[in-house]
Amino acid sequence: MRDIRDAVAELYATGETFALATVVDTYRSSPREAGAAMAVGASGEVVGSVSGGCVEGAVYELAQEVIATGTPVRRRYGVSDDDAFAVGLTCGGTLHVLVEPIDPARCPGLDDVVAAINGHRPVAVATVASGPELGARRVVWPDRGEGSLGSERLDAAVDDDALGLLAQGRTGILRYGADGQRRGDELEVFVQSFAPAPRMLVFGAIDFAAAVADIGAYLGYRVTVCDARPVFATAKRFPRADEVVVKWPHVYLGEIAAEIDERTAVCVLTHDPKFDVPVLKAALSTRAGYIGAMGSRRTHEDRLERLREVGVTEEQVARLRSPIGLDLGARTPEETAVSIAAELVQTRWGGSGRPLTTGSGPIHHAPLARSLI
Repeated sequence: MRDIRDAVAELYATGETFALATVVDTYRSSPREAGAAMAVGASGEVVGSVSGGCVEGAVYELAQEVIATGTPVRRRYGVSDDDAFAVGLTCGGTLHVLVEPIDPARCPGLDDVVAAINGHRPVAVATVASGPELGARRVVWPDRGEGSLGSERLDAAVDDDALGLLAQGRTGILRYGADGQRRGDELEVFVQSFAPAPRMLVFGAIDFAAAVADIGAYLGYRVTVCDARPVFATAKRFPRADEVVVKWPHVYLGEIAAEIDERTAVCVLTHDPKFDVPVLKAALSTRAGYIGAMGSRRTHEDRLERLREVGVTEEQVARLRSPIGLDLGARTPEETAVSIAAELVQTRWGGSGRPLTTGSGPIHHAPLARSLI
């Protein structure tokens, strides 16, 4: 729901019942991950997607039924001889979609969940995805839970497990006995984690940085642009950035080092050793999952020598992606931003970077790590 939260908030604010369809489970080559969502308004408007087009028509019809009846429905979509092209997944995967009626009476506090996501505060939403209380919902905050899934014991078990998923930034199905027993499987609870968005730190307020900030925001990062030169580091030049900081890059990085985790992407675009070397030395000492620096191969070799001179180890140097981005032949700032984004996606999913036409087997990958989720 994260990517359609603003539209969901607008529908919720009207007070009318709308339908929210959410992918709760997948198998094999499903086109979208668990948590992908599509909202259908009372007047028929649609926002979002659960499958990239394969089953949207069928889900839309089901959503209209759910709005009319007020009863949640879970539906499985896969390939069969009868429905492969009508309402099935031609890619060969399987997905389970939960379609729920949503309005302020049924789902109090949904606006608080959206506000938390927008405010980069962690929250998880647990929903019964199979069982007698289908659609029952509980919102799990770091310090409390709101709503009930059917029993106090079940609520307590889900709270503990949901906080664990939230800490890992994971979304998925949990299985329990009827009263929260962890060895049971009578019911399934879908936990959607809304951990704060991963951060992208862009150092160097140049034209390439503007394009990188734009594509970083598009990919769902919380983007910060930092440069020591106030004439260049302005909000007007970087309208898609969440914040623009005027400080020496290594100073700012030192101030937020504790906030950097494996999901953080660091992009150093300054081309100037007096900026590059101190900030890269600092970045390579953090847990950042992606650290890249712009420059030619000659610039890269010079930069490596300077980093070694200031005590950066070979193990740390091996983490640096420079020249930054995949080899797409990019020249313009926008093209370069695409090549950097492509490397970020590759890092997350473990793709080869080769054209899909030259390969074989599944085109979707399981994530190699949590680094850029």
